[in-house]
Amino acid sequence: MKRSLALFTITFIATCAQAQQKALMGFTPASLAKQLQTEQQFDKSISSVRIGETLKDLSAYPHHLGSPGGKVVAEKILAKFKSYGFDAHLQPYKVLFPTPKIRVLEMTGPTKYTAILKENVLAEDPTSGQAGQLPTYNAWSADGDVTGQLVFVNYGLPDDYETLAAMGIDVKGKIVIAKYGKSWRGIKPKVAYEHGAIGCIIYSDPKDDGYYAGDVYPKGAFKNESGVQRGSVMDMVIYPGDPLTPGIGATENAKRLDRKDATTILKIPVLPISYKDAKPLLAALGGPVAPADWRGALPITYHVGPGAATVHLKLEFNWNMVTAYDVIGTIKGSTYPDEWVLRGNHHDGWVNGADDPLSGQSALLDEAKALGDLLKTGWKPKRTIVYCAWDGEEPGLIGSTEFVEDHDKELQQKAVVYINSDDISRGFYHAGGSHALESFIGEVSESVIDPETNVTAKERKKAYEVVNTATPKAKKEIMDRKTDPIEALGSGSDFSSFLQHLGIPTLDIGYGGEGPGGEYHSIYDSFADYERFKDPGFVYGAVLAKTIGHAVMRMADADLLPFDFRNLSTTISGYGKEVIELANNMREATAMQNQLVQSNAFNLAADPTKHLAAPQAKGEVPAIDFSALTTSLAALKTSADKLAVAMNTASAANIDHKTLNETIYKAEQQLLSPAGLPRRPWYKHSIYAPGFYTGYGVKTLPGIREAIEQRNWPEVQQQITAVAATINALAAYLDKAAN
Repeated sequence: MKRSLALFTITFIATCAQAQQKALMGFTPASLAKQLQTEQQFDKSISSVRIGETLKDLSAYPHHLGSPGGKVVAEKILAKFKSYGFDAHLQPYKVLFPTPKIRVLEMTGPTKYTAILKENVLAEDPTSGQAGQLPTYNAWSADGDVTGQLVFVNYGLPDDYETLAAMGIDVKGKIVIAKYGKSWRGIKPKVAYEHGAIGCIIYSDPKDDGYYAGDVYPKGAFKNESGVQRGSVMDMVIYPGDPLTPGIGATENAKRLDRKDATTILKIPVLPISYKDAKPLLAALGGPVAPADWRGALPITYHVGPGAATVHLKLEFNWNMVTAYDVIGTIKGSTYPDEWVLRGNHHDGWVNGADDPLSGQSALLDEAKALGDLLKTGWKPKRTIVYCAWDGEEPGLIGSTEFVEDHDKELQQKAVVYINSDDISRGFYHAGGSHALESFIGEVSESVIDPETNVTAKERKKAYEVVNTATPKAKKEIMDRKTDPIEALGSGSDFSSFLQHLGIPTLDIGYGGEGPGGEYHSIYDSFADYERFKDPGFVYGAVLAKTIGHAVMRMADADLLPFDFRNLSTTISGYGKEVIELANNMREATAMQNQLVQSNAFNLAADPTKHLAAPQAKGEVPAIDFSALTTSLAALKTSADKLAVAMNTASAANIDHKTLNETIYKAEQQLLSPAGLPRRPWYKHSIYAPGFYTGYGVKTLPGIREAIEQRNWPEVQQQITAVAATINALAAYLDKAAN
């Protein structure tokens, strides 16, 4: 789409938005004027220059969990919180964290090659050769010394192994090599192990992350041939946090599991490598040529294997106990001190971590500075504001999870909302989280101006969606909608424990989409890279600070908390329709496949050059009774509508809404299932969870959806009953609140 059309679309949407301007959720006309004035004062205190200075200072050295630099960064954040007027302290936890001792990857046949396993030091990037950098590795890999034939498994997802099986290829007893992408990295070795592989190698193919997309670093922003994505492969879909203390805070004297009993630590060795190291391994593979959609951009013919290509992988780790330093800063509420508005971003990186996480952390610190400036004018929030800088997010959401598990009962009693951010860059506003907050955060996105287009963040995002939507009908739907949807949350950042374990209302907010991510988790995630390619001038850091600052202050000072459960009801109803459609589509697809198998159509159409076996017949999909789910959804709609009317009436009354507010912010806890999800009871939210085979990616109505996907029909019916029970509990709770 031409830029002129995009600008016209932005202008048109902005004009419509101005015409539809309305009062602010949660505020009376009298309190609204004061709130907007306070936000204007807050905005004047935000400084993109200071954000850049903070980012440069905190990213000047490696600061991973347990490192000297990590503690220095925590202490610098603590000092800033205190200087801004926060009551602040370090919250330490004792946690397990493996670092590499031995890393060997070599091809032993048909030719010999020893992997370099090191990124290039660049003169253009002053911090790329510093001492104290973590080597390239995957945390929570098993120790291991294995040798085996190599098999290329595409992205290493369950469907890829089905393709391999159809080609007659078994990975049992072999080492697999998978591409980064399409799913969270930890799923790849997990699925490999389930199929009998003895080791897993993960590399970034240049088609997904490298020269295929553009100039590589340092000339451009894309991954160069030596770049490697470090990262955790902890099985976080079972539980995040310290593997030795599931469900309890990892305090000094906490009861700990033996490491061999920790189910989130992998059972096979796993190693990430560059595409420079991957090329000779892939070039040596024999066997069938890889399917077209498996092939990358390396100048080789991609084969699947196995064959003569044999590799030796040896890994050994230091399994050390280290201290994670969370930094907690508090401004006590003047009216409701036992109602907490929490705001967080992690401070640990894999190496220097300028983008991930310090771009978000620097914005958070500028918010704290601006709140401190307001305190000096005599402003005090009605509710307590708690700012959190988490440690150990990268290895497995450790700092935030241990804090949540350590303070679970108090948080469920007092936490009104948790607002999260992580890495950010120039581009478009995005938000995810609890759908009862959908309208609220939509209003917040109307209160900040996008620096590239000079319209609101909401208007720019909507224009982007309109321009990039194919059909006129879809464009009209976007233009006409009254509330912009927010995403459901899976995992991958510090919101997970708050939302999915405790049922605390949660938002995750960021900006991005225009800054390439070739530096991700490498030594090139540096200040030099960030100021050139991610957010020149640090203007989106300032926009994030204003966006989340407004959200924090509105939540802290609202007369009536700005929740609208009608949005939640509509969203869950949509999820209900999706799982019903999923089951129906599976039934039709299974019936058709079985008919083709019986007619021998697959064999008649087979191409022997593709090495594909004919699919086998599958068990029929039985009739599934969704009536309990649909009945509960109807009850939720009725109660959500009823509460909305009651809240509108209450907002006009000049009374203290303390009791109603407390009822509202605890409502999400009704969606927790006491038993948790099947085979992973730590996850208790019945509506949102990371997928068992997607990792970061969300599964909505996860108990029902994944049981259907796994064709576990008795469990489908059990989960329909369990989910309907939580929805009915929420409906009854909202009905009581309305009365």
